[in-house]
Amino acid sequence: MNAGRLQNRLFYALKPMIPRALQLFLRRRIARHKRAKYAHIWPIDPDSGRPPKGWPGWPDGKQFALVLSHDVDTLRGYRRVLKLADLEEEMGFRSQFNFVPERYANVDTRLLDELKQRGFGIGVHGLTHDGKLFSYREIFNESAPRINAYLEEWGTRSFTAPSMMRNHEWMHELNMDFCVSTFDTDPFEPQSDGAGTIFPYWVQGRSPGHGFLELPYTLVQDFTLFVILGETSIDLWKQKLDWIAEKRGMALLNSHPDYMNFGSGACQSEEYPAAFYRAFLEYIKRDFNERYWHALPSGVWNFWATHVQPERVSSERAMPCS
Repeated sequence: MNAGRLQNRLFYALKPMIPRALQLFLRRRIARHKRAKYAHIWPIDPDSGRPPKGWPGWPDGKQFALVLSHDVDTLRGYRRVLKLADLEEEMGFRSQFNFVPERYANVDTRLLDELKQRGFGIGVHGLTHDGKLFSYREIFNESAPRINAYLEEWGTRSFTAPSMMRNHEWMHELNMDFCVSTFDTDPFEPQSDGAGTIFPYWVQGRSPGHGFLELPYTLVQDFTLFVILGETSIDLWKQKLDWIAEKRGMALLNSHPDYMNFGSGACQSEEYPAAFYRAFLEYIKRDFNERYWHALPSGVWNFWATHVQPERVSSERAMPCS
């Protein structure tokens, strides 16, 4: 086991005993160091812009793909889901909401049904979000059947890994077709080895037709950008989006209602104005009108399964484009 994995195990074992303010202080200090050290590959890794071999381009000849995803990490975020859905729907966008089944509440299936009826997607976001899912094989083996039960109950084939802690080999035991568990480049994540691409890619299983589609997030997460790095504008989002569009890749933003302040009052220590997110969507509509293919993760999966490498995917598993 490498040093990074050992450090992560130690951190998550001690995390409940470390005051939240101290956690954030340490993460911010480390992030400042990493931002300087990895400036040559973050926020843009020049080598990640090469399309996969035989890439056919996006549907309808669109220049790039836009995918919006939200991890709902806490009860606070759970209570803000519909506010975020309303904002996106008002602006003509749709996204996928990923819920933690056993952390903050019993996820109300009526909420899931409402989101689906309104054109949003649903995903399972780990199990408890305690950082331990992939730390030991025994923990994963115990958790996987429960995760699969939630995937079936919620009617989804989508999984997102908490804190992007992952083990692709083990993840073949989850009954999913597509997931968000990595990124093109992000030195600030605890498991910081990225995929090195701004395109979706197939993670092959043990047999033909067995595997899943990985959708790496390619825009820095909101918590990292505004809470850890302390940015006060969306300039980095805009900069990276411009580059992704130029390279004709996939702009996938994974953000959190937990940290969005939808009110008019001052933001708390781990919040940023939801107006930042709205401004980003306005920037997309204004500067890239008619140039992007907007899809849910299930839509990207369906596109891959039918147009990119259908021989790798059993036809009965393809889902309707959302």
